[in-house]
Amino acid sequence: MKITLLGTGTSQGVPVLGCDCEVCRSKDPRNNRLRTSVIIETETANVLIDCGPDFRQQLLRNPVPHIDAVLLTHDHQDHVAGLDELRAFIFNQNQPMPIYGEAEVLRNVRERFNYAFSVNPYPGAPRFALHTIQPGQLQIEGLPVHALRVYHGTLPILAFRLGNFAYATDVNRIPENSAQALKNLDVLVLDALHHTPHHSHFNLHEALAEIAKLKPKKTFLTHVSHRMGLHNEVEKQLPENVFLAFDGLRWQF
Repeated sequence: MKITLLGTGTSQGVPVLGCDCEVCRSKDPRNNRLRTSVIIETETANVLIDCGPDFRQQLLRNPVPHIDAVLLTHDHQDHVAGLDELRAFIFNQNQPMPIYGEAEVLRNVRERFNYAFSVNPYPGAPRFALHTIQPGQLQIEGLPVHALRVYHGTLPILAFRLGNFAYATDVNRIPENSAQALKNLDVLVLDALHHTPHHSHFNLHEALAEIAKLKPKKTFLTHVSHRMGLHNEVEKQLPENVFLAFDGLRWQF
């Protein structure tokens, strides 16, 4: 199994339009962050987690021959706005793209991309096959996935564990039963927006406190704002097993 972080930035991405801070002006590619997304590649299937507005650019950087399913953590625009860009894969594979999410998430997908469900669709429109999921053990295109309840402010969303890897973005609270399922990890990817308190994301201090409880072997922080600071300077301040994630980061399990 190969896992690639396609994007590790906030809903605005980094650089932020109109911003002249040192992070947004940085020439270090690790400070250039597209919207958060992950792809899991196995011998039998490629599964995408979230599909934001930078999806086309992300796949040009990290090409794959096919995408077999999409898992959605939630339905905020920076996580679903790129679904239309799946058309190339849908046309090549000659079948609707399976999209897995909670019932309310899929309702919003159907509403926003209503043209993908038309009885008489425009020939160039995408086609989606929606599959409702809940927290628990899943099989996605033959891939065992554990969907976990976490919270993005007051919004219930999903994190996902695949073997000894787990992905929890856009989160500021992990219930105890989900925390138990996030232990004994080799790699955890966890939300950490910046340094100050936020209503719906862990800040750096809160993320580090959560990591101390979960005790993964390694943690990579994602959904990182330009307000976090320069990549190389922030990493010097982190515990030895905690790192800032960056676009294109890849693991083989």
